[in-house]
This record gives sequence, structure tokens and C-alpha cells, in this order.
Amino acid sequence: MAGRLYVVATPIGNLEDITYRAVRVLGEADLIACEDTRQTRKLLDHYEIRKPTISYHEHNETGRSAELAERLCAGETIALVSDAGVPLISDPGYRLVRAALELGIPVEPVPGASAVLAALSASGLPTDAFHFGGFLPPKAGQRARVLKSLADETATLVFYEAPHRILEALETIEQTLGSRPVVVARELTKVHEEFVRGAASEVRAELAARDAIKGEITLLIGKAIEPAPDTTPIEDAVADLVRAGTPRMDAIKQVARNRGLSKRDVYERCLKRPLPG
Repeated sequence: MAGRLYVVATPIGNLEDITYRAVRVLGEADLIACEDTRQTRKLLDHYEIRKPTISYHEHNETGRSAELAERLCAGETIALVSDAGVPLISDPGYRLVRAALELGIPVEPVPGASAVLAALSASGLPTDAFHFGGFLPPKAGQRARVLKSLADETATLVFYEAPHRILEALETIEQTLGSRPVVVARELTKVHEEFVRGAASEVRAELAARDAIKGEITLLIGKAIEPAPDTTPIEDAVADLVRAGTPRMDAIKQVARNRGLSKRDVYERCLKRPLPG
């Protein structure tokens, strides 16, 4: 009989941020696959969980996935964890989950703490929609291209960033996205948790004044501001384009496209009033 793979979320800082179910699953698993066995052992010791662990990280993921898949096929129950938060979210695990599913082995998520959602919920930025982009590229040119590609995204942007690159990232944000609101969420759920809010230039200045910037960082950027709707009467909008030299039918097409209307509707509206030219 095949085993089962559990994808278990673990605390992102405060060890109390773990579910009863996660503690139970970890205690019942035959094996716990860890990004760093030493880091996970601190959590297991805290909850007095005595189960064997095995390393599973980006450097051994390919080979270790095949090994763990064999053990799942042999009937073992394996719990997959990362150092903090939800596995696979900018962490290893995708290959193992895919291998298990392809073999018909059940994969169950055990949800819990997430730096992305924790930062978003307390950021003060809109939460109706968000785009998570993992880690920003370390090189300035690539980072700028990623941000430019998201410039029109009408959702809050969320990234992870390393403390030694946060000043460079904020500078790139200011250069590519302007004065949007930015939030740097640092050391979430830990003793020195803080949120630094403001325009990219303001946040950068505050952090640059410090002797050092340390800790895990989640970076949030306010969404693009949608342009205010054009309230100019349709007939006037078409007339303005015609006066500017746009052919009559082209002006009607352009206004129809901009307003989300059919060309016929705009044409009929314009018949009621003669257009210039």
C-alpha cells in the first residue's frame, strides 16, 4: 500500500505559530524531509517530536526526490517541511510533490504560517488582489526589467528580499515605479518585528541611516493607480479628436475602444450632433 506525503507549514519565527494538526502530523510521520535538519530539529525538540529526519534542499532535490518517492511507494508517510513557512513557496519541494502525484500517491497540505500573507495582512496596502514574485533578481538590470513588466499590474506586489540587497531594490523601485507606497516587513513574528512604510525613497533613507540591516524581509509595493474614467461626453470626445486631425471614423473607433463601447453606439450618438469638419 502506498504511503502519503504531507506538505507541512511551520512557524516563520514564533514557535507558537504552528497548528495542532501540524504537530500531530509531524509526530505520526515515518520520516520528516527538511530543508535544514538542524533548523527543523529546534522545532521538533520544542514539541518533543522524536522522528527521523532527512535533508531535502535545492542542492540535492533531484536525487533525493527519487529516493523519497521510492519510500512513499513502499508505504511510508513523509512530512515535507521547509526552514520556515509553507514549503514550495520560494523553497524546495516541487519535484517531490510532482513525483508523488505522478505515482498516484496522495499529497495533503497542512496549512499554517506564511510570511507573504502575514506581511500583506498588516501592511496597510490593498489586499483585494496581490502578485507574489518570489525573490527579486539580484542584478540591477534584471530587477528593473521585472518591475517594469509589472508596472501596470493592478495588484499589490509582494517579494522576498535579502537584507544586503534591500537598499538597491528600493532604489530600483523608485526609478521604475515612481512614488508608490512601499512597505518593508522585517523579522515577522520575531522579537524585532517591524514594518517600515512610506515612498520607496523614504523607506530607503530610513534603512540607509542604520548601522546594519538584518533579518528576513518581505517587500510590498502598492498597486498601480488606475486612471480616472474619462467623463467627457462621447460627442465632445469624438469632436475633439476630429479637430485635432483624426479622420471622423477613426475618431469614432478610438472613442468606442477607450470607453468599452461598440462603434455603432458611438456612431449613432454622434449622428445627433454634427461633427466639425
